[in-house]
Amino acid sequence: MAGDVVGLTLIHGSSKHKIEIAAEREGGEPTLQDMAAVIAQVTGVPQQLQKLICKGKSLKEMEQPLSVLGVKNGCKIMMIGKKNSPEEEAELKKLKELEKSIEQLSRKLEEINVELTGIQNGFLARDLRSAALSKLEKKEKSITEQYMRFLEQIDAMNLPDEFTDCRHRRKGLVKNIQTHLARCDVIETHISQEMEKLQSKNLALAD
Repeated sequence: MAGDVVGLTLIHGSSKHKIEIAAEREGGEPTLQDMAAVIAQVTGVPQQLQKLICKGKSLKEMEQPLSVLGVKNGCKIMMIGKKNSPEEEAELKKLKELEKSIEQLSRKLEEINVELTGIQNGFLARDLRSAALSKLEKKEKSITEQYMRFLEQIDAMNLPDEFTDCRHRRKGLVKNIQTHLARCDVIETHISQEMEKLQSKNLALAD
């Protein structure tokens, strides 16, 4: 069934939708995750708020191919779940904007790492390394501060318990930032090590 498109009838309340599920990965087989993503687009109900039922059986294993779960072409899928409230959608919009900013910051961090790797591999003249490392150190500290500000913004968001979609997304964002901050620490350590090595070599040459 690799590469197949599965046609289904989705029943949501009093509404019926004809949907087609294709694998997100080229040449793969459609999974429950692929189906949930399509249902979210069609109904506006976020994936984590969907309860999916086929032939009386609840579908939960998101990574499993539809065929393994017994979902075949022509099957009827019942979905229980409701859209987010306008208030939650407003908070989601803020979180999505933060996600974009964090992604942009992660690209800047990767650029610093690439430059640092070049210095570590000797691709920069020795007399230029000290200034380059100082510049990288300043950039890295600025990025760390921005990540910390993002954490403060997320922590300040007052999300009611029923905003499950928002709370789920916020949790993922916090984990993402913590991962990037750990990477900042590693890069900062490597920059310091390179600066110490350079100072030692300069002292040795001076002697």
